[in-house]
Amino acid sequence: MARLVILGSAAALNDADHDNTHMVFQGDKGNAILVDCGSNPVVKLQRVGIHYEQLTDLILTHFHPDHVYGMPILLMHMWLLGREKPLRVYGLHHCLHRTEDMMAGFTWDEWPRFFPVAFHRLPEREKMLVLDSEDFRIFSSPTKHYIPTIGLRVEVKSSGTVVAYSCDTEPIDAVARLAEGADILIHEATGKMMGHSSAAQAGEIATQAGVKKLVLIHYEVWGDADPTKLVPEAKSTFDGPVELAVDFKEFDLGGLKPTDQRSQTDPHPPARDR
Repeated sequence: MARLVILGSAAALNDADHDNTHMVFQGDKGNAILVDCGSNPVVKLQRVGIHYEQLTDLILTHFHPDHVYGMPILLMHMWLLGREKPLRVYGLHHCLHRTEDMMAGFTWDEWPRFFPVAFHRLPEREKMLVLDSEDFRIFSSPTKHYIPTIGLRVEVKSSGTVVAYSCDTEPIDAVARLAEGADILIHEATGKMMGHSSAAQAGEIATQAGVKKLVLIHYEVWGDADPTKLVPEAKSTFDGPVELAVDFKEFDLGGLKPTDQRSQTDPHPPARDR
């Protein structure tokens, strides 16, 4: 059964219980698509029962540290574990150009027997097809953030379920259009400020888009922040169900029943010598 697992839920300042926002979609055939790259994704994928060889695609929404800083360790970890299977990486030119520069700083072109990585640059236009696999059809649209950024619409082929993700953005019509009629809208709730949205504004977009459920993500957790206040705030502008994304929360994309996936493990393959 296709599923979505939240791997991180915090805004730029994370803490011990909330990693920076990133997530993984896994299809019926087992293949996985990572959206953004925080922390050490291989370890997190293992924790939710996804082997690193099942990761086929990575979508980077924009080049801010909290969304891309795990890229070097992701590639190095899989290389040292002996991965040979290619990895496809998608994003805007602004993001991928800087990602390649970042990796060049680690001289990744000199890593022996390094597996192929293919970069696919996306046009900065609404509802652009990102990828069309046997499990998912994914589209992107530009959002309104400090730098070029995309939100996503993920359509699950086996169930018809639709998940939209706003990424970092002010409340804009383009996100509502991207999320139109979605079963789940995962919308940021950093706060009402330039480049971001409050929980109430996320609720307004959910109402405008006519989605069935709103999940708040990319929220403040540091200091005296109180994420528990975000759900009632969003409910003031959206009549449907609202919940707070938490790390390792899993959504069944066939039946949309949230479950908890905290203890699955995979065996470690032998590490590759440097």
